[in-house]
Amino acid sequence: MKLPVADAATVRRYAARLLRVHGSELSRLAVLHTLGATAGLVGPFLLGRVVDAITRGTTGGYIDRMVAFGLVMVVTQAGLVRTAQRASIVFGEKVFAQLREEFVETLTALPLSTVERAGTGDLVARTTNDVNRLQHAVRFGVPRVIVATVTITLTTVACLLLSPLVAVGLFVGVPSMVLVVRWYLRRATPAYLREAAAYASINGTITETVEGARTVDALSLGSRRHATVRDDLAEAFAAERTTLRLRTVLFPAIDLTFVLAPTSVLLWGGWLASQGRVTLGVVTAIVMYAYQMSGPVWELIFWLDEIQVAATALSRIVGVQLVEADREESGERPVDDRITARGLRYAYREGHDVLHGIDLDLVPGERLAVVGPSGAGKSTLGRMLAGIHPPTGGSVRLGGVPLVDLPLDDLRGQVALVTQEQHVFVGSVADNLRLADADATEEALRRSLAAVDALDWVDALPEGLATEVGSGGAALTPAQAQQLALARLVLLDPHTLVLDEATSLLDPRAARHLERSLSAVLAGRTVVAIAHRLHTAHDADRVAVVDDGRITEIGPHDELVAAGGDYAALWHSWQHE
Repeated sequence: MKLPVADAATVRRYAARLLRVHGSELSRLAVLHTLGATAGLVGPFLLGRVVDAITRGTTGGYIDRMVAFGLVMVVTQAGLVRTAQRASIVFGEKVFAQLREEFVETLTALPLSTVERAGTGDLVARTTNDVNRLQHAVRFGVPRVIVATVTITLTTVACLLLSPLVAVGLFVGVPSMVLVVRWYLRRATPAYLREAAAYASINGTITETVEGARTVDALSLGSRRHATVRDDLAEAFAAERTTLRLRTVLFPAIDLTFVLAPTSVLLWGGWLASQGRVTLGVVTAIVMYAYQMSGPVWELIFWLDEIQVAATALSRIVGVQLVEADREESGERPVDDRITARGLRYAYREGHDVLHGIDLDLVPGERLAVVGPSGAGKSTLGRMLAGIHPPTGGSVRLGGVPLVDLPLDDLRGQVALVTQEQHVFVGSVADNLRLADADATEEALRRSLAAVDALDWVDALPEGLATEVGSGGAALTPAQAQQLALARLVLLDPHTLVLDEATSLLDPRAARHLERSLSAVLAGRTVVAIAHRLHTAHDADRVAVVDDGRITEIGPHDELVAAGGDYAALWHSWQHE
């Protein structure tokens, strides 16, 4: 599954909304750059006046006054430009900050089912490569485009006011430039989209290979993964070559325009001056304006290319907002805490069911252990019971209401899933814990840590709860990171917990001790524990054996062992390990 990409109209609407929100800053920015550009026009105009004055005959005092006035305008322009550039940087930071915050809010609200089906590559590429490309354009590109546009417009107006006849020479290269730019724009967006998609594929392939390195090694998939990486690199190379070819046509064509404009003005204006139709000073001024305009024109074209890259990135970022919700709130409220599954089916790919018509009743307050061979569907069942994925058939209900009909915040406060995957966020230990309860007191944090046997090592950290962890902070072991995740669960305080091998990163003795400590904390709560260590099943009220997407046995541990079925075989095998 690929995440959506916004079309051009959607991107334009989003960009326009962002600019409207910051309309006052944008207006101030335009005024400052207009004043700065106007001050910059004085120099060539004064030079033209001096040339004409010298031609007619003038005094040294007149030249001195022109030079002094020119120096004043240079200083004025420097001050205006400095103020405008500072305002531009502040404007860019504000716009990008809003865009980034909206993007993070959208990401954190994405349906987990969508995230899992889309995989890591595309999402990682959008949150890294695309954001990096966009931030450069927003912080620097938008202000520079405003500067260049204002400067080009005012310079052109000044040339036409001086002499429309001479100014005709400025436009000699415009037809060829327009043709080349139109040719470029028609091809740039699809080319850059292909390039971004190629890098997303590379990110996905490499990330998944690294994360699944043990599986790759165990199944001897190394050569196949290498071949996939080579194919992805070949596609990225081809995409890069296409965008490079576009630039090798665009940039030389613009360079030619820069040469044509001042040369044409000089030749055409010189001929007009020789015929007495304009003064030499006017020609001089317009030639200087032509050279002065080449910088803004070049900058505008440069940012045109960069903004194409940024627009492609923005279309992928805005596209995340177009992900459809995987559930709709019905407004119904559960009458109790009982979870039931009826005819439950799920397929990651259409027509390939992983779960086949499961019926299950969870008694409030009971502990159900789910065991079975790898690939039997245990984790998928756990995700269904936690409401992560909407079923593709049947239903899972909480208090008579389908889980997918509940508001997501309400659902997460009542049913929570903890897996063997964990993440330590940048911040203090306390910050990591308060993700579950922003208002938790320090005493509550310490109680949650004590419940998962983590308080001793947290107190041993240099600053205890205030110790910075995550990237750049104190390094935590995988087991410690998992204990933090479990402590967050204690703080969240849901009535139903789904633990998907949540203690797998701890050694067996530590895991056993942790589970016994959690028992007191989890008393009275419904717990579904998916486990490969059968002591978890031994302590449970009931055990469900899952095989090939079906519950083949369910009942108390002693009864299943006495029945001599699949669970009994698993139990005897595990005891002899």
